[in-house]
Amino acid sequence: MALGTTPGASAPSVATVEVPSRRHRHRVLLLAAGTAAVTGGLAVIGSVALGIPMRDPDGFLGPGWVRMPAIVAVCLLLDVLPRAAWRLRAHGELRSVQGLVRSARDVAAARWPWRRLVPVLVAVASFYITYVGYRNLKNFLPFIHEGSQDLALVASDRLLAFGNNPAEVLHAVLGTGVSAHVLSFVYMGYLIFVPVSVAVALIFWRHLSHGLWYVTALCLNWALGAASYYLIPASGPFYALPWDFTDLSRTDVTGLQAALVRNRSIVMADPDVSGTVSGIAAFASLHVSVVFTAALIVQLIRMPRLVRRAMWGFFVLTVLATIYFGWHYIVDDLAGVAIGGIAVWAGAWATGNLRDPARRREDDDEDDVAGSADALEERRRGATVST
Repeated sequence: MALGTTPGASAPSVATVEVPSRRHRHRVLLLAAGTAAVTGGLAVIGSVALGIPMRDPDGFLGPGWVRMPAIVAVCLLLDVLPRAAWRLRAHGELRSVQGLVRSARDVAAARWPWRRLVPVLVAVASFYITYVGYRNLKNFLPFIHEGSQDLALVASDRLLAFGNNPAEVLHAVLGTGVSAHVLSFVYMGYLIFVPVSVAVALIFWRHLSHGLWYVTALCLNWALGAASYYLIPASGPFYALPWDFTDLSRTDVTGLQAALVRNRSIVMADPDVSGTVSGIAAFASLHVSVVFTAALIVQLIRMPRLVRRAMWGFFVLTVLATIYFGWHYIVDDLAGVAIGGIAVWAGAWATGNLRDPARRREDDDEDDVAGSADALEERRRGATVST
């Protein structure tokens, strides 16, 4: 069954969508927006205090202020256009370019009323502000903490691995060739997964409260992750013990690690260099916390079994990749799971999903998309006849 459709629906056009009630809309985004305000505010304060300019960190998908709105806009088009095209089967008079445009306008108005669209826009803005604040707080870290706790974390790795080096154990068991490329693909896939999953959760999940829950939890992940960096500053095994990873095949991950080391050196030498941020921090693992958050919410809202299995598989491979490439110590991953769990619980509480996450909220409204769009068309016809 496609996301956003009701059981037994024969076409996208007959879908119903959940629209949060007025009372719920006012409450549901409070935690996400508050987290964005605190994280962004602390980043601004840090920027002024340290004399380091704020950055909007670019990714290989482009600047965040362009990337997120573009992904959301594409998902909105993918949500509206197929439904608009399907309506043409029942409305022969609309089978033209102008008719498709009119049908798309009606479906968009029916499926995305302001009371549903505004929470989505606020959630996306909260996510973006929190993420920018997080990245800048991470950039300030080496100017606030001169030392690190890497030696203590190395000792904890040996203790938890019964005297062994966890990365070397994985290298011996999995090899350093094909496995390196597979785990690199998984690790780098996270960079696409995060923004795309935000848009998919907000646009395509039938119950909008579930999407808002996910985005709120992500905001908390960034905020708690930034706090953990300052609590236990560390750079990670690949930075502290680089000789343990020289036998690995060259992959996108090893290239990213080299770029991060170079960027950190540039920032330390001249913080004013445009477009460069320091992105090295080990405790806790945000890769692990974010993927764990996604997998846990997918499990709790009882999405199809294939989706749940895929997400837990992605989580396991992400954990392996963080140790295999030396991004994190074992305790970093354990802390990431703890942060993800806290974020999921707090997000569920804030969005009204704490008691029975898989069920829709009783005080939320459901709109019949096809019925509403057809009603708009009927009203337009009536107005034309009367004139």
